[in-house]
Amino acid sequence: MDINHAYMDEIFEIIFENAYHCIVIVDKEGVITNINETYCKFLGIDKSRALGRHVTKVIENSRMHHVVKSGQEEIADIQYIRGNHMIANRVPIFDENEVVGAVGTVLYKDTEEWMKMNSHIKDLLLALENQRKALKEQHGVTYTLHDIVGSSEAITHLKEKVKRVASGDVSVLLRGESGTGKELFAHSIHHLSERNEQPFIKVNCAAIPDHLLESELFGYKEGAFTGAKKGGKLGKFQLAHRGTIFLDEIGDMPLSAQVKILRVIQTGEVEALGSMTTDKVDVRIIAATNQPLEDLIDKQQFREDLFYRINVIQLDIPSLKERREDIRILAKYLLFQISMRVGKRIVDFNEQVMNQFLSYSWPGNVRELENVIAAAVHLTNSEWIQEHDLPAHFAKIDATKDKSLKSIIEETEKIVIKKALSKYNGDKKAVQQELCIGKTKLYEMIRKYKL
Repeated sequence: MDINHAYMDEIFEIIFENAYHCIVIVDKEGVITNINETYCKFLGIDKSRALGRHVTKVIENSRMHHVVKSGQEEIADIQYIRGNHMIANRVPIFDENEVVGAVGTVLYKDTEEWMKMNSHIKDLLLALENQRKALKEQHGVTYTLHDIVGSSEAITHLKEKVKRVASGDVSVLLRGESGTGKELFAHSIHHLSERNEQPFIKVNCAAIPDHLLESELFGYKEGAFTGAKKGGKLGKFQLAHRGTIFLDEIGDMPLSAQVKILRVIQTGEVEALGSMTTDKVDVRIIAATNQPLEDLIDKQQFREDLFYRINVIQLDIPSLKERREDIRILAKYLLFQISMRVGKRIVDFNEQVMNQFLSYSWPGNVRELENVIAAAVHLTNSEWIQEHDLPAHFAKIDATKDKSLKSIIEETEKIVIKKALSKYNGDKKAVQQELCIGKTKLYEMIRKYKL
């Protein structure tokens, strides 16, 4: 019997190490217990460095730990690893109905056949992305749930909750710190709802002057006031008819506009400025704030009845420091997106930079992380982001302690725009395209930072 066991172990080892597939085995904690040389070669690491480490520290975008936790297999999933779209299978291992680990295989053959297959997958994904872009341009939706990167328990639970609430028509209030991605979740809710083929209209309540907010929200008739356009103008609520309206920074909305918003919710009717009649509108309201609305209610700066109308379902968006395990994968995702947009080949961050990212408090959350990476991509002259490539204010974490979040973000914006203007010799249209910002926003920043 011992001879048979030894023989079977030898056969297993031969198959395991000579398979065309990349194979990894993890225990119930998601720690790698075995990985074949094919996978190690593809990942560019020594086997000794992989064994005993959590799978997320070794394999990019891995979901093995989720399979162990859920006990549900994932077959033919597309996984992006080291610039390639791979086909992954993940299967839990059971011992008397208890999950004790999981085995994962990734199809990888360094042959012309695989390269053709990989190109075919990329072509299909590109076609899908082009279709998504066309829908976005038509209906105003920019993001989906797939654009929200992270595998932490907090973000995974929130995504599942979004899926559950998206199908209804009830109002949703998104709460979270500045820069956590509240707008991404608003887009995702609309995208997953029955209204996804209808308009998604965003209103930044903090960016519109008080005296213009009502006309922006509800529109106006010709001659309603001095300077009114000929023929009048539709408001955001009319434009969002049958779709979704996203009221961002709703805590900054003046009380006069709050009264009218409440009336729209209660009656489904909008009265444009200068009009003697009302328009019927059917909109779903998603609101967002980084302020404690309950405190504003106590100060009589926010209507309590409106609060209960928009707070039917509340989603709390976790800050980046509450999901630190997502920082590594999020940073790499942003690096890929930004470097592709800029047109640079940037492979990764060195370990010192990543350690800084992991230890920093990120008061500006994902937005600050994106700004820091964008600045580093513009500043670097190599394929790896190193410490000296980080913007000056971030080079030493201690330097940010006495700075406000606003000053940190502004300094990073200035560096990025200045670098882009220099790169394109002042061609503002090229800068707009690279940084994905509008003409008005770019000119505002140029004036603001005196560039």
